[in-house]
Amino acid sequence: MIDANLNRAREALRTLEDVARFAWNDGEIAAEAKALRHALQAALSAVDPAALAATRDVSGDVGTAITVDGEYTRDSVNAIAQAAGKRLTEALRVLEESLKTIEPRAGAAVEALRYRAYTLDARVTLRASSGALRQWRLCVLLTKALCRHPWEEVVTRAIEGGADAIQVREKDERSARDFVAHARAVRALCAPHGVSLIVNDRLDVALASGADGVHLGVDDLSVRDARRIGGPAFRIGASTHSLGEARAAIEAGADHCGVGAMYCSDLKPGLAPSGEAYLRAYCAAFSHVPHLAIGGIAPGRVAPLARAGCRGLAVSSAVCAAEDPAAVVRALLAELTP
Repeated sequence: MIDANLNRAREALRTLEDVARFAWNDGEIAAEAKALRHALQAALSAVDPAALAATRDVSGDVGTAITVDGEYTRDSVNAIAQAAGKRLTEALRVLEESLKTIEPRAGAAVEALRYRAYTLDARVTLRASSGALRQWRLCVLLTKALCRHPWEEVVTRAIEGGADAIQVREKDERSARDFVAHARAVRALCAPHGVSLIVNDRLDVALASGADGVHLGVDDLSVRDARRIGGPAFRIGASTHSLGEARAAIEAGADHCGVGAMYCSDLKPGLAPSGEAYLRAYCAAFSHVPHLAIGGIAPGRVAPLARAGCRGLAVSSAVCAAEDPAAVVRALLAELTP
């Protein structure tokens, strides 16, 4: 049991290390997997490797012939990582219990490693889950006060132009009931066209209205708490202004990131633009995670962002205040596609 589960745990850690290194380009997960692998070897230093090898009997092991449905199926590299994370924690538990019979101190050392493995497994699960959702090309941040036309017309025409997500953003709405009713009305316009509905800031409103998700700012409810409340299928976005903020949001379970600000914006006049440099760095570091470039986005400003790797835009007044919202959406999307 010790020999088999030591091998199993080391193989799982090597798999996690290589997925993080070669597929995810995630140095932190790769480093932790490597550190755990070496720590595990050190914890077993009191156990004679020759004694372990002498007990190995592959040809006589009845377990080698036992299989289950799905054992030989992995639909993605993310599935490989998730399976390895679960295999690691299971192997360490068996290893810990087995060691108690011959080397209690080694068993205690493995117990400490098992708790580290739980944390690593959680990070791997969140990392594997991110990026599995749709990458929107254009999300309109809908604020009624910014709309030149009735907001219903703005939403309808934006969808006609090609917007594939609407984010309800009403910072001054104090009545939760009114906010929920408004979000439901927006959802009724979005749903028939397969357009996603996101609520800005308010997780309670997003859940009550049946929205697809919520977008959280740096001072809002934490992504981790929102994930715990909303569940695994609920989409959570996070505003980010640096690679550090993006990494923290993604590790906490964010499904997509707002990346900005690209330019000076009337929406947040006090926020200094991070510009194309941050967008380019984000796309290089987190190519697997959907993003929305935000801040001062308008026709004539998108082509440089597209060259920097931009795949999705978030716009507010450029569409809401437009005389022809559909035409503006089409112009933005045309620039996004070189």
